[in-house]
Amino acid sequence: MAGTEAAVAVPGFFLIERLGGFTVHICACQEHLSQVRELIDKTLCAAGVDVQVTGDAQVVVSELVGNAARACGDRAPLVVEASADADGVWVMVHDPMPERLPVRAVTALDDPDAETGRGIRILDALAPGWNVVPTPIGKQIRCRLAGADT
Repeated sequence: MAGTEAAVAVPGFFLIERLGGFTVHICACQEHLSQVRELIDKTLCAAGVDVQVTGDAQVVVSELVGNAARACGDRAPLVVEASADADGVWVMVHDPMPERLPVRAVTALDDPDAETGRGIRILDALAPGWNVVPTPIGKQIRCRLAGADT
């Protein structure tokens, strides 16, 4: 590997760190989501990203991984990428179920009684223009958050 990359592997979690970002292969579970959220904080802050944008990226990855786990099941194989560049912060989640697309619920963001159904609206607010790209082995949801101080 090049000098700017390092890999870490434990069961269900394979991390490749890169300058300004990372790619991690995980099994969908709360423990791995927590680790990914910590990685986003550490990696984006080290890249000079504003703390608010970093927090927003953590919310986005939580929504995407949660949606993928609901679509594919617990322990589903996912690939999560996060990076900062001159255009902003990128968060991407790849899952193996191309036919299970995100669904926009009618739940209002400020509905105090709603327990689910806000995820897509949150993505719209934090990463307008997010998209879903089919891949040979599933789909990838790509989000760009503007406002990085890189």
